[in-house]
Amino acid sequence: MALIRLDRPERRNALDTDGCTKLAAAVREAADGGARCVVLTGSGGHFCAGADLSTVRDEGFAAALRGVLDALTTLPLPFVAYVEGAALGAGTQLAVACDLRVAHPSARFGIPAARLGLMVDHWTVQRVALVAGAGPARAMLLAAEQIDAESALRLGLAQRLGHLEDALVWAGEIAALAPLSLAGHKLALNRLEPALADEDVLAAHRTAWASEDLVEGMAAFRERRPPHFRGA
Repeated sequence: MALIRLDRPERRNALDTDGCTKLAAAVREAADGGARCVVLTGSGGHFCAGADLSTVRDEGFAAALRGVLDALTTLPLPFVAYVEGAALGAGTQLAVACDLRVAHPSARFGIPAARLGLMVDHWTVQRVALVAGAGPARAMLLAAEQIDAESALRLGLAQRLGHLEDALVWAGEIAALAPLSLAGHKLALNRLEPALADEDVLAAHRTAWASEDLVEGMAAFRERRPPHFRGA
């Protein structure tokens, strides 16, 4: 069993390109090193507050984030997210890429992309809907609502409530199970997910990321004011 901790507490563990690259490497290193279960968590009372907005439009960020999510999703061992405090945007993406989630009572899940003029990819939309349910996914994506720990447990977005010690104990119990069974079950569960995005969804994603609304959303965030979106 291994523990990986995001350690950028001054930014509530927000991910930049370099952080994504290092996290993907740490995840693969744990798997290559023989870990049978990995706990992923944050430091400073938060899991991950999302993407670092100062670098989110940098060339390579999207690919680096995709590399982390693919590693968590496809490597043949269970990953447990221990979510304390904020798991917003990329934080929710990391959490749902993991196979299981333990939520601290302070945990908050959400995807505030619509407050910034962003659009998450089709995989994220699909995964959140499959994990939390279609209705909660619509509330998170279309109303930018957040889900607290108790609600996450009720919806199945979290499997347990507790503290880091509880997540580590559970991961230790999982690590004692038959690794080939776990790898096969994870592969079979992933195969239940429908194939990804058609051209219309990809075009909508490109349009959002190239929009004036995104520029306005980023400026409003920096200036701590409400954004004025125009749909262009």
